Amino acid sequence: MNPAPDFTGFSQKSLSFFKELAGNNNKMWFDQHRADYEHQVLDPARDFIGALGDRLKTIVPGIQADPRVNKTLFRINRDTRFRHDKTPYKTHLALWFWEGPRPRMECSGFYFHLEPSKLLLGVGLYCFPRDLVDAYRQSVVHPREGKTLSRVVSSFREKGIYTVGGQHFKKTPSGYDAGHPNAEFLLYKGLHAGVEWPVPAEVFSPNLVDFCFDHFKQMLPLHRWLLALTQRT
Repeated sequence: MNPAPDFTGFSQKSLSFFKELAGNNNKMWFDQHRADYEHQVLDPARDFIGALGDRLKTIVPGIQADPRVNKTLFRINRDTRFRHDKTPYKTHLALWFWEGPRPRMECSGFYFHLEPSKLLLGVGLYCFPRDLVDAYRQSVVHPREGKTLSRVVSSFREKGIYTVGGQHFKKTPSGYDAGHPNAEFLLYKGLHAGVEWPVPAEVFSPNLVDFCFDHFKQMLPLHRWLLALTQRT
């Protein structure tokens, strides 16, 4: 299947915008270059969301691919309220295609991150909401669901392409066996797989849709495991 004809690739100007923003991360400069952001970043990003969203629907019928800001498009404004770094803008493009019954950031999904030096793709749930933690841990040690998770993660590690992340805690949670075969996953506060590269040539062509789709498809089993978890709770 070919990508939707509207998406022709990002341009070098898309990356140049973020390079310049990194050296001029202030409201005055951004306001003066807002039109560049719209045309060089947002326009191709919206086309890409439509094209990749159509492809993802062939394997994830319930995927949400919404080109609005705070939907699939992350805001470029940083939340600086509790951060030492007070620069107001992000210097990358971030997209989130999600599926599930919860609010978008409480669902598993597919993450796209582009900045001047790299492209990153990820699948999963970055941080579990509090009311999902117990259900997640019970699934980790469940005879059937736990074995499925173990197989999924083992397949990623055997391929040697995708890293699995989310570990946070130092000790096994109270009430769980530290010797359980899946005890490693009891230390996680989120569960996700990902891969990154120096910006590949595909970024600048319609082939980016196929490139991302192929990697997301390989990481799909983790999304399906997490989707089933969110649908049970």
